[in-house]
Formats: sequence, C-alpha cells, structure tokens
Amino acid sequence: MVIIQERVAGLNEVALAKFVARARRAVGLRGAVSVLVTSSQELRGLNHRFRGKNKPTDVLSFPAMPGLMRGFAGDVAISAQIAARNARELGHSAADEIRILTLHAVLHLAGYDHERDDGKMERMEVRLRKSLGLPVGLIERSMPRTRGKGMSSKSKGSSRPSGAGSNSRATRASR
Repeated sequence: MVIIQERVAGLNEVALAKFVARARRAVGLRGAVSVLVTSSQELRGLNHRFRGKNKPTDVLSFPAMPGLMRGFAGDVAISAQIAARNARELGHSAADEIRILTLHAVLHLAGYDHERDDGKMERMEVRLRKSLGLPVGLIERSMPRTRGKGMSSKSKGSSRPSGAGSNSRATRASR
C-alpha cells in the first residue's frame, strides 16, 4: 500500500507501488511493505516518538513485529520536503529521491544495517541502485569511506526505527 499525502512531481501511488514491488524482489524481501510520503512535520513526530529524536528526517523504516502479522514486512515513512530538497542539491528529480529513500528503507526492512555491517548494505544498495536505474544512493552520499572498507557508523539498531539520508536514520523505526 502506498499513500502520498504530500505530492511529489513525477510520482503517483501506482508508480511508487510498482517500484516498491521491484525493490522488494531485488532485495529478496518477503511480505508487503506500506509506504507513506508525507510532511517533514509528520516525520519529526514519528522520529521523536519512536527514536527519541525531535527533528525531521528523510526516511524511517518500521520492520513488522515478528509473528504479529503474517505476510507483512513493515512500514516506510518518507518526508516529501526533505526528499525534494536533497534532490535539488544532488541534481536529480524528487521522484528519483523518493525511490532512493524507498530502496534504502526496504534494505533496512530486509535486515541490513549500514551502521554495523562493514559496508555490506552499502554494496548491496549500490548494486541495486544501478540495476534499478537510480542516481547516487543514500549511504554513498552520507557516509565517508573508511579505508575502502565501507563506511563510518551512521545506522540504527534493529529493535527501533531506522532513519536514512542526510538528517538521520530509523529501523523498527529505522532511517
């Protein structure tokens, strides 16, 4: 299910739902994923409630509680405003930025954690981003490389939401 509360040029619910399906297949994630594209104010509230951080973030992922709902992988919330700003700064469309953030969140839902995996999530994101025809990915642009290994430590744990991108991260709400 995809809900777009804040409109993004070049993106609609059907197109984003198709992308989510492609991303899930590419990652090997089983179960449905719901995506909400909303305001920075809404992301701030979610980030504060689930991660204790009273600031907006670009994307949060909320893995499903194990055993609670069969066939459901989790929820994703994306700030349309932050995505649009990042897209302008990086020279690509806001729709592409929403897809980049969605891919990042789907990877978190699949159990990847760029803060703790010595570059495994980064390598997967780079490979999938290229195969899905997306511009530079979230981890690549937000994490300095450390001796060719991967990245610094900027991800969240698996029992809380995760954030991503330039403002933060969430996984049970993961960024």
